[in-house]
Amino acid sequence: MKKALPVGVDNFEKIRKGGYYYIDKTLLIKELLDFKGEVNLFTRPRRFGKTLSLSMLRYFFEDTGSEKKNEENRELFRGLKIMGESEECANHMGKYPVINLTLKSAKQPTFESAYGKMKKVIADEFRRHLCILESGKIGEEDKRLFQEIADRKAEYDDYSGALEFLSRCLYQAAGKKTVILIDEYDVPLENAYFRGFYREMIDFIRSLFESALKTNDYLQFAVITGCLRISKESIFTGLNHLNIISILDKKYSEHFGFTEAEVLQMMRDYGVESRFPTMREWYDGYQFGDTRVYNPWSVVKFLYDLYSDENAFPRPYWINTSSNDIVKDLIVRADRETKGQIEKLLEGGTLDIQVHEEITYDDMHGSGDYLWNFLYFTGYLTKESEYFKESSIYLRVRIPNTEVKTIYQNTIANWLRDIIKREDFHDLYRAMEDGNAEKMTEILSGQLFRTISFYDNAENFYHGFLAGILSQSENYLVKSNRESGNGRSDIMVKSPSLRGRSFVLEVKVSDSIDELEADAERALRQIYEKRYMEELRIEGYRRVDGYGIAFYRKDCEVRFGKG
Repeated sequence: MKKALPVGVDNFEKIRKGGYYYIDKTLLIKELLDFKGEVNLFTRPRRFGKTLSLSMLRYFFEDTGSEKKNEENRELFRGLKIMGESEECANHMGKYPVINLTLKSAKQPTFESAYGKMKKVIADEFRRHLCILESGKIGEEDKRLFQEIADRKAEYDDYSGALEFLSRCLYQAAGKKTVILIDEYDVPLENAYFRGFYREMIDFIRSLFESALKTNDYLQFAVITGCLRISKESIFTGLNHLNIISILDKKYSEHFGFTEAEVLQMMRDYGVESRFPTMREWYDGYQFGDTRVYNPWSVVKFLYDLYSDENAFPRPYWINTSSNDIVKDLIVRADRETKGQIEKLLEGGTLDIQVHEEITYDDMHGSGDYLWNFLYFTGYLTKESEYFKESSIYLRVRIPNTEVKTIYQNTIANWLRDIIKREDFHDLYRAMEDGNAEKMTEILSGQLFRTISFYDNAENFYHGFLAGILSQSENYLVKSNRESGNGRSDIMVKSPSLRGRSFVLEVKVSDSIDELEADAERALRQIYEKRYMEELRIEGYRRVDGYGIAFYRKDCEVRFGKG
């Protein structure tokens, strides 16, 4: 019986006790102890194992106050790599009070509701430590405030300073400094940026962090995770001891995401190693430091599907992460130069960008480099190479894999549909009714010039583009035959009334601009040679006309054939 795959399970204790498959990342603990960073900020894309890693750190370092529970936590690590390390590592096991917060659920539509969510998260952590009030070492005034925070009845300033206060209380009760773990610190900031209450959220997060991390005498060390390093807003003001580990750093590079050797071993363990080429094409391609890694969320999801069906198709599992708003924003705001850069990336090309690690959401539209940096640090681009020029680091970036490419393509397709819905195509319909192929060519070429295209699946792109435009008419029904693969024409356009007009359209994609006219003629001939019009005539339409249309990148050519 193979172990269950931990789909959506990010609690270390549940994975270990529940017998789930676990890829051992416990040497993260050793590196943290070796490098002795007091405040460590790990920036990694969403769904790359940050929450599970922090959960693992909690169960390793936490002194629960119960010898029995501490021993249970120690058992969770039996047989894992960290247990084979030095006695120095073992000396830190179960030795510290731990404050563990996750801010990933603070995605509400207003500041009041998002702040309320964070109050609840903080209050829940206070309730987890309620037993310290029985230690006899906490003063009455502190007990009162502790209980008010736990009951969500305290004031704003009490919550913004809550982590420092809790660590002080824990020190008083246990006589030990506290380990603070904060997961997905930038989720509330991203949400607030897109919802319109960014400044209020910045002020709260800044206060929460400054009190806990800047001058906290009761702090042993802290680990914070997020997608982005955000410092211009002074969230980390004065934290000279802040150790930032981004995807550019060689340190800790193997601890978030799966290496190729780990993925191969998983696939062997589940007997599906024959599908490894598909796994690599879809979910590999990320470069953290000098380490090549796979998206762990997508690997586990695809392996889960393969376990029940070895011929399962790959899917863009990562598409539901919240950061897709960044891609949408890029596409909606893209000027002509940016559209060209997106198209180049979608064709497998690269883009050179200057690194800006200290960026903010307000910076997103300040320059093209800032936006590409956002996409790089959030996992929508990856590093192919890097170089140093004029005192700055530059990256040559590309789209990591097929999964991420489909996210761009789906976002572009949705954007294109929205654009088409807002446009008036009466001139196009009139030209089609008049047999004016030249006017149709002009209108379609102009529309193509304003879109973002992707050419690796060119026929489907152009077919969808054309069917989308034609579907906007209230006077015609549009039938797309491409999906059926039944030897019919690409598109049929017909009036609801049999006395009205009907059209057959055949689409070709040219290999070069020089073949455009000939391919349009060939498409038109195909309509007649394969008798595509017969279906409409059998339905009872009296007049059926044909159009052969050829595309090459941003150009098209239309040919008319009278029925």
